[in-house]
Amino acid sequence: MKVRILSFGRLRHLLAAECSMELPAASTVGSLWQQLKSAHSELAAYEGSMAIAVNQHFAGLATELHEGDEVALLPPVSGGSAQPDAQLPLRSTHAVLQREPLDAVLLASYCRAGEDGATVLFDGMVRNNTRGRQTLYLEYDSYPAMAVAEMERLAVEALGNFAIRDLRLAHRVGRVEIGESSVLIVVASAHRAAAFEACRWLIDSLKKTVPVWKREFFADGAEWADGDPFPPEVTPRF
Repeated sequence: MKVRILSFGRLRHLLAAECSMELPAASTVGSLWQQLKSAHSELAAYEGSMAIAVNQHFAGLATELHEGDEVALLPPVSGGSAQPDAQLPLRSTHAVLQREPLDAVLLASYCRAGEDGATVLFDGMVRNNTRGRQTLYLEYDSYPAMAVAEMERLAVEALGNFAIRDLRLAHRVGRVEIGESSVLIVVASAHRAAAFEACRWLIDSLKKTVPVWKREFFADGAEWADGDPFPPEVTPRF
């Protein structure tokens, strides 16, 4: 059987961004990984920090593969390199991923209602320095459909776990200039405490599991941003 393999971020220096592989019937994510690692020993360094998705869902090593499956190799989020994607923008009920600049006022207007006592906005902007180095701009790469699906999943979880009425998430991809917004989160609720708590949880969770990668361009060169390992619940047990 043939499966499609996608790689992102730092892994694109080891593997093609997209390729196909012929596998025996009843192959698993684990057996695919072993074949890839045999051909590219450098992949072993990512074990324990990366995640693997099959058809846009996080998968374990025991997940069985089938003809035509899409397998994505996901390094820790925040480090990557931007690639154009004609599918954007992509939207769900509560989330959007787009190349165009984000509009905080417009996003907030989708949430506000007469019963709300608070609207909390988180605006993640590109700053002009990182660890003492002058930053020129950032580029964001993504696994688009999975990124929107994961943002929507987080939105639904927040609506179920916090006393809030509505929310919106928006993330940029591609080149983002100094002072521009890379991510926006708007939360509306009757009381401010719940809105603040939900907004903080959303940005912390988004930075851990949404497959978006960041490359920083400095005056003296470019580097991938270091990302934290994926949470244990979505990291394969290598």
